[in-house]
Amino acid sequence: MNTEAEYDVVIIGGGLAGLSLSIQLNNAGYKVAVLEKDQYPRHKVCGEYVSMESMAFLERTGVAISLMKLPVINTLQLSDVKGRVLNTPLPQGGFGISRHKLDATLAMIAQRKGVALFTNTKAEDVRFEDDVFSVKAGTKVFTAKVVCGCWGKRSNVDNKLERNFIKEQKKALNNFIGVKYHIKHPWPEHLIALHNFKGGYCGISRVENDTCCLCYMTTAKNLQVSGNDIKQMEQKILMQNPYLKEIFGHAVFMYEQPLTISQISFQAKEAVQGNVLMLGDAAGMISPLCGNGMSMAFHSSVMAYEAIDSFLKQRTTREQMEGQYAERWHKQFSKRLGMGRFIQSRFGKEKSTSFFLGAMKLFPFLQKPMIKAATGQTF
Repeated sequence: MNTEAEYDVVIIGGGLAGLSLSIQLNNAGYKVAVLEKDQYPRHKVCGEYVSMESMAFLERTGVAISLMKLPVINTLQLSDVKGRVLNTPLPQGGFGISRHKLDATLAMIAQRKGVALFTNTKAEDVRFEDDVFSVKAGTKVFTAKVVCGCWGKRSNVDNKLERNFIKEQKKALNNFIGVKYHIKHPWPEHLIALHNFKGGYCGISRVENDTCCLCYMTTAKNLQVSGNDIKQMEQKILMQNPYLKEIFGHAVFMYEQPLTISQISFQAKEAVQGNVLMLGDAAGMISPLCGNGMSMAFHSSVMAYEAIDSFLKQRTTREQMEGQYAERWHKQFSKRLGMGRFIQSRFGKEKSTSFFLGAMKLFPFLQKPMIKAATGQTF
């Protein structure tokens, strides 16, 4: 085994949370390593919509969003399984940007600033002994005072840490699949849509370069009853919604095979486990129906940075750092995640989605509070 130099912080996962955290820590003078199993640029299964709550943070981090000429999104469209539709304003709004572009931009900023970014490096195990972490990745061992888990929806490290959501795989909120395409389609720049179908929902919105992100989530059961054939599932299940039938029937698909991810879990997760601070989806995945996971990833990096900075400056103990982060994370996100789990368990069902949209149309004053509950404040 080759032991790398000791770091102040090792971050497992070079996605939005991991890269933005590494930049903040580096700016404060800490020695940081990021272990990323892939290389940049890369595509990720993601809705690729960022709410405006993250705009100021990204600009501070060095991502010149205001100069990128990205589509500005200010209207939400929802349809039920039969295609009955509701359009409602997004008071805060957001913008569309692909993970291919955003992750690569953050990685470039991190490397330029001096973050040790190890790509094609998959963390396999994390151990904490005598107040020091060791992270095994292939033939290398990284040591650090603090380790952060930013690996997204699921990792082999979750198994090593014996996390509860891994042990309880048979629960209803623990077996979803995600599928993403980039397409060419004359979709309005200002509009993001979530179209329901039996057992799931599909989002579409514009990103850069006149491209649309088409991303859907459904149960593993839907794929199984379709002979484990994605195209067959789309034709027999998704296209029962007339809006999705039109999109799938007329769009130009930019790559032959979609990106997919399986075993997605919406169950409650721990913000700290095995003394590792969890960020983004590793700490809890939010349903796209009631919040913005990309902004949550950025916001969790700010909270983690503040807790880690205080610990490394010896203003707090490790126990206090972990407690401070977990408490702030819970206060900021637990209600949104709880609402997400509730809605996730009911959307994609004809009666419940139709009832929801009907109530929103009948009582339009409820639309703004519902949308507000799904977004956070500028940070």
